[in-house]
Amino acid sequence: MISRKPEPVADLLISNGTVLTMDDGNTRIKNGAIAVKNDTIIAIGPADHFSTWRISRKIDAEGGIIMPGLINTHTHAAMTLFRGLADDLPLDAWLNDYIFPAEAKLDHEKVYAGALLACAEMILSGTTCFCDMYLFEKAVADAAVHAGMRAVVGEVLYDFPSPSYGPIEQGFAYTKNLMDKFHNDPLITVAVEPHSPYLCSPDLLCRAHALSSDHGVPLVIHVSETLNEVNLIRKKYGRTPVGHMARLGVLSPRLLACHCTVLSSEDIALLKKFDVKVSHNPESNMKLASGIAPIPALLQAGLCIGLGTDGCASNNDLDLFLEMDTAAKLHKVNTLDPTVTDAMAILKMATHQGAKALGLEKITGSLEPGKKADIIVINTHKPHLTPMYDPVSHLVYAVQGSDVSHSVINGRVILEKRKLQSLDLSAIMETASGIAKDIKT
Repeated sequence: MISRKPEPVADLLISNGTVLTMDDGNTRIKNGAIAVKNDTIIAIGPADHFSTWRISRKIDAEGGIIMPGLINTHTHAAMTLFRGLADDLPLDAWLNDYIFPAEAKLDHEKVYAGALLACAEMILSGTTCFCDMYLFEKAVADAAVHAGMRAVVGEVLYDFPSPSYGPIEQGFAYTKNLMDKFHNDPLITVAVEPHSPYLCSPDLLCRAHALSSDHGVPLVIHVSETLNEVNLIRKKYGRTPVGHMARLGVLSPRLLACHCTVLSSEDIALLKKFDVKVSHNPESNMKLASGIAPIPALLQAGLCIGLGTDGCASNNDLDLFLEMDTAAKLHKVNTLDPTVTDAMAILKMATHQGAKALGLEKITGSLEPGKKADIIVINTHKPHLTPMYDPVSHLVYAVQGSDVSHSVINGRVILEKRKLQSLDLSAIMETASGIAKDIKT
């Protein structure tokens, strides 16, 4: 009897497109395909290599781009509820006079509704993973699970009482409860997230660092977002925010420093020394006139930089394709050098480097066998994408979020031919609009 080798089997095959893996070698396959089993990528190669495979479900990329899902390394998802609430204001007035009073009206249900709206917006524009800092953060985690999105979540901690948990002692308890609730969850990672050096005492920062270290989870914080913040910390502690945190011993490879618009050369050296990760949020920084982060210098120093949108109250969207375009052009005009922040460097920030910034590089951020299947397909049959000489250039300078046709997260098809598979978009928007009426009054 002659035994036959069993045919390879996959649950999902995405084929007939240019595969950009965003791996260390920046491998690309002109007419490629990706095979998925359960939640994991099991094979990548030329499409004709899969002709004998038994496939349960197929997605035809129709000649488009097949690539890793985008990673938003810093946002406040439920702030979709505040989109356009307070525009054209400096950060301190925007935060203290408008955002904090509006946040006092929030509760678990409202944050859940706002986070669902954010998840819908992000899925529709190609984001498959996001890092969130906000109030009532369990609601954000629940919304992400409902939507089928990968997320790093953390309850914002600061010295004054929170509308969510009250005094700070309960904030640490809330964070620990989140860790227990989502321990080993396939989609959710819980981080420790003090707001900033100017709203957190040294003791709070040290406790947050210790909790992050004890559990091996990310520590996420706003750092050096404005010149006013830097001057305040210098006056109070005699150091820059980065120097202050270094003295406290809270800089580490687990730390994700968001914004970093005002940095000295000594700050950059400290960030590099401790392998601190940075989240770059150009559109929010521009809108609030906070400053321009020295991204070319950070890249030259070899730091890991991810890309973030910040919240919808200061951006006012969650589209990482727009953020990539802005990031690339901002630093060119700021340095008067068209060669800085090239397209590949920016695309890495939104994919592979973003995953590394969140400690998820072994799971997502690139298309490789053994990693989770977080994959998007770009429909390139559009006037603004024709002709296409270089897909990387198009992704940064021409593609829009609305060009995303399919999204797969953790092996599950979440967006198919521009239709959300996990969310009722009409109901979500209706609920958010109703909440806005209460917030405005």
